[in-house]
Amino acid sequence: MNAPVLSVSNLEVTFPSEAGAVNAVRGVSFDLYPGQTLGIVGESGSGKSVSSLAVMGLLPEYAKISGSAKLNGRELLGLSDQEMAGIRGKEIGMIFQDPLSALTPVFDVGTQLVEAIRSHQKVSKQKAWDMAVELLDLVGIPDPKRRAKAFPHEFSGGMRQRVVIAIAIANNPSVLIADEPTTALDVTIQAQILDLIKTVQRETHAATIMITHDMGVVAGSADEVMVMYAGRPVEKAEVHDLFANPKMPYTVGLLGSIPSATKREKSALTTIEGNPPIVINLPDECAFAPRCPAATEACLATEPPLLPVAEDHEAACVRAQEIEKGKIAGQEIFPTPPLLEGDLAQVPREQRDVVLDVQNLTKTFPLVKGAFLKRTVGEVHAVNDISFDIREGECFAIVGESGSGKTTTLLEIMDLDPSEPTKITLGGQDVASISKKERRLLRRDIQIVFQDPMGALDPRLTVADIIREPLDALEWKGDRTERVYELMELVGLNPSHVDRFPGHFSGGQRQRISVARALAAEPKLIVLDEPVSALDVSIQAGMLNLLDELKARLGVSYLFVAHDLSVIRHISDRAAVMYLGQFVEQGDTDALFDDPKHPYTQALLSAIPLADPEAERNRERVLLSDHLPSPAEKTQGCPFRMRCPLRETLSGSEQQRCQDERPEMRSVGADHFQACHFR
Repeated sequence: MNAPVLSVSNLEVTFPSEAGAVNAVRGVSFDLYPGQTLGIVGESGSGKSVSSLAVMGLLPEYAKISGSAKLNGRELLGLSDQEMAGIRGKEIGMIFQDPLSALTPVFDVGTQLVEAIRSHQKVSKQKAWDMAVELLDLVGIPDPKRRAKAFPHEFSGGMRQRVVIAIAIANNPSVLIADEPTTALDVTIQAQILDLIKTVQRETHAATIMITHDMGVVAGSADEVMVMYAGRPVEKAEVHDLFANPKMPYTVGLLGSIPSATKREKSALTTIEGNPPIVINLPDECAFAPRCPAATEACLATEPPLLPVAEDHEAACVRAQEIEKGKIAGQEIFPTPPLLEGDLAQVPREQRDVVLDVQNLTKTFPLVKGAFLKRTVGEVHAVNDISFDIREGECFAIVGESGSGKTTTLLEIMDLDPSEPTKITLGGQDVASISKKERRLLRRDIQIVFQDPMGALDPRLTVADIIREPLDALEWKGDRTERVYELMELVGLNPSHVDRFPGHFSGGQRQRISVARALAAEPKLIVLDEPVSALDVSIQAGMLNLLDELKARLGVSYLFVAHDLSVIRHISDRAAVMYLGQFVEQGDTDALFDDPKHPYTQALLSAIPLADPEAERNRERVLLSDHLPSPAEKTQGCPFRMRCPLRETLSGSEQQRCQDERPEMRSVGADHFQACHFR
């Protein structure tokens, strides 16, 4: 433990561009010891991934790299590609963000593991194959002998990430770099992968670099944390110390922008106004100063170096010694106003108008085989008999793993053309009994905001055209040009920018444009499909605050889908947990989070990463198997029983009931329902 396995000193990476040199990484230094985990956090574009790619020798030839990166005393910078090929995969393993892109689709996973092994070890093909099967077993792939012959597309997202981890550790590397390894995964699968990485680290004693934007992941896995901004480290400390007493305003802002999964916040989330700078020809001043509420003239005099502010704690801020638990002289650096409460907040739920009523929503898709003579061989029950209603000024959220039927539910509602036995009532009108023209005009009452704002906005239209489009299509009465400017101001954008194209805006600003477009025709209900999952945590906080404010000011209702349960806890009034097309628990959000009844809900909540190192490391997790049954399988009894941790504690007769009888929704409290025989 006395000698670092990886020592990086004053690492600098510069890319050429038409506008000038892009200083992507500026002065990164750290020492990584065996068995230790370094967490690197920061917004997109802060230089996190570029730093790791520079160490791995994976940057393009035109990148200018300087400084030092020593692995077990050997300098890596300056080595040829052939020399680095002997190090990559053998001494340094890499877990990439997207497992589907990291794996070759035309080879089975066993062959890809054999290639990784034989590239660095002189073993026979049979010996390498046996080792590949052992590795798949080690990372928790069931039936590894058979699954080794499967192709990447035949695995779930979590299983693919396990294969990528198996390849990364195939040659017992001394350093393991995990670049956003859980970003695209469900919370339950994320918990499994993080637990697996810890297990692998214990087995191999590898030093690990965890690159992530999720502060909860860092809280649970890192020993030391390095916060990066504008290409350079701005704070570095032991994980407990950094979370308890950050000394850099940027870190304070990041921690304050995380919604809590353990309690309902009574104030808005911390927002860091503005955007990170473009790292071209940066002035000699604190790069964070334009966004920092605590900035002074001294911050603009020169860029502050990373200096010790306490034992094993460094910060790049001239006011670091004044900062104590997010405050300077007792005043919050990022003051947050209380959440707005509209007039409807004082009206009991049962007295509010029903905006959307959904009864017995069911959607099946046929399974078809044959290239020429197609025949139906079965059906997929994507959504299976769910019912709920949404009242005026209320946010109803649906949560669950990928494949549970959340998005299909939204699309069926947006289609406004239900088939038996589904009944959808929007604004008191049964949509099954209206004409095609009436259905088109009814769409002014329901609008949608998609997950990817760039994909949802036409890049060839100006913002004014994008916002005006629903006004024209839905025959909105009034001055439409004035309405466009009003909406830009309403969502916190500069109205003078209406003639710009979507590509000129940041991700968070593009999502605000999507919200403005959805609000254009004054809808009663906005459907939000993962609206903040593609945003940095600081930008996400601004979006959530905006949605809260719009709900209070306009009385608009939301149907919200997200995989981040912390976001659900913050934004929603009522929630439903979905599993294989059915609701297994439903009711008031606080009741559901504070006292979950269904074993699936308990597992979901236990898997949420908490941005508190002490709480995150000392709680019990309920880990589910990665095998989510196919909705095409005909299941009798409880669909969750094969993954249910409660089932193992039941008697034989009780287990038989789970197998034979499908549980029905029943009340377990005021506005709280769940579907489990024994809870």
